[in-house]
Amino acid sequence: MNEAGFRTVESSQVILKELMVPSYANFGGKVHGGVILSLMDKIAYTCAATHAKGYCVTASVDSVDFVNPVEVGELLTLYASVNYVGKSSMEVGIKVVSEDFKNGIVKHTNTSYFTMVALDEETRKPVAVPGLVLESEEEIRRFVMGKLRKKLRRAHQQEIADIRQALSVGQEMAELKGENCQLARG
Repeated sequence: MNEAGFRTVESSQVILKELMVPSYANFGGKVHGGVILSLMDKIAYTCAATHAKGYCVTASVDSVDFVNPVEVGELLTLYASVNYVGKSSMEVGIKVVSEDFKNGIVKHTNTSYFTMVALDEETRKPVAVPGLVLESEEEIRRFVMGKLRKKLRRAHQQEIADIRQALSVGQEMAELKGENCQLARG
């Protein structure tokens, strides 16, 4: 699927620009968050597949915060870069910026980290990805932070699994007082 070795971060960086059209609007008149998420997934795939030189899938998405709303008529620019690579997985960092041409306003709207996994197209099994050549302090910082996020994700997943295993609904009933829920009579 891919050539062995290492690739530079710059060799797989991607920029995607798209005009926000009226059909992208939600009921509040802003661009629907799902449209932005779809564009983020598209650029994450493009970036990861460029690095891996093959088929990739989205394995997880870290939180996506909507920092500022996006208006119809604005130009949305998405920047994607492979920050970290493991054996078959890659963290793709994405920054989204919108530009209001009329008023000359540029605003940051989203940042997120997508974990992408390279797969063999026939077997659908994970395959090795090239390593990263880190050429600047910023690329080193992003790699180290990507490795840390991966470690934290795994620890969080284990913590949730441990909590789920130890959960006793009977004991947790007392915790429901003051919550916005009601138990059905049965």
